[in-house]
Amino acid sequence: MLDGAIKKVLNPIFGGIARYLAKTGISANAITLTAVVVGLAVLIPLALQNYLAALALIAVNRLLDALDGAVARRNGITDLGGFFDVVGDFIFFGAVVLGFALADPQANALAAAWLLFAFMGAEASFLAYAALAEKHHFHTESHGKKSIFFLGGLVEEVETVVAFVLACLFPSWFPWIAVIFGVLCWMTTGARIMVAIFTLPRGLPPPGAEIEKDENPVA
Repeated sequence: MLDGAIKKVLNPIFGGIARYLAKTGISANAITLTAVVVGLAVLIPLALQNYLAALALIAVNRLLDALDGAVARRNGITDLGGFFDVVGDFIFFGAVVLGFALADPQANALAAAWLLFAFMGAEASFLAYAALAEKHHFHTESHGKKSIFFLGGLVEEVETVVAFVLACLFPSWFPWIAVIFGVLCWMTTGARIMVAIFTLPRGLPPPGAEIEKDENPVA
């Protein structure tokens, strides 16, 4: 819900850093893959209940995620880069939840399973709509320029990161945070299903989007 507004503020900042990185020859894909490694590494401090170290790795992962997008926008967005970015984000989100389950299986495992279940619905609804939006030539830049159609929701990346930060700062709260956030994820999934019902059969874009015009129409 907050992703679009936050990125409008942060994109100019990371754009300046991207100009420097572009001169060094560092690619967006290299940054994305580094973010994936950092995201997976968060499992170690979480399993050891070193929550401040985990929080630091979460912060680094999100900074790298913002940087890869900025570099991609400067050097040219690619399909492969978009693929790595989406897959990397989902791997990271799942790793954090698994890490909390490993930290205290007795207290956290059931709540973590619920949250992962909720993530499945939110991610499936996001990707399924994106695939069909491409078929219908829907276009939006409400969350910045993306490789795939981005259908927002009640909870998105910013809200997910806030939930992870709260869980690291107050680890005993993780079960409650996971249950509440899981409910919000299912509300997001339900909203996306409703959008799909009202837009896809009619070939109409959702609010805030448009149908991309063919720049090379056949005469």
